[in-house]
Amino acid sequence: MNDNGKPSYTLSFEDAVEIWLRSWNGEFQNRIAASLDVNPGRVNEVLKERKHVGSRHAALKRRAA
Repeated sequence: MNDNGKPSYTLSFEDAVEIWLRSWNGEFQNRIAASLDVNPGRVNEVLKERKHVGSRHAALKRRAA
């Protein structure tokens, strides 16, 4: 929980695809995290493929289109 009593934002699969695309475009993980209002560790979990397995493949398909 954050300081205002609301639960933190949980990344969706679509967010994970966007993280891959933004990372490949050279955007820093901390900037991506800030724009999504999550801890940078959550972005790293996506990029290390610990969360939202398959999002990298989906991002590759979208990037090729």
